[in-house]
Amino acid sequence: MEKVYKTMRNTGAANIAIGIIMIVTGLTAGTMAIITGANLLKRKSEITF
Repeated sequence: MEKVYKTMRNTGAANIAIGIIMIVTGLTAGTMAIITGANLLKRKSEITF
């Protein structure tokens, strides 16, 4: 029975770590998208097709 509890504890810790990594990655990607979009809007008068 103790082996099951250790496995559940390790799985829970891994899930928390993966969740934190996903949050950080999502925030970073969102911030980069906002900055890039703002730069495009700022320079839209310079864009010609």
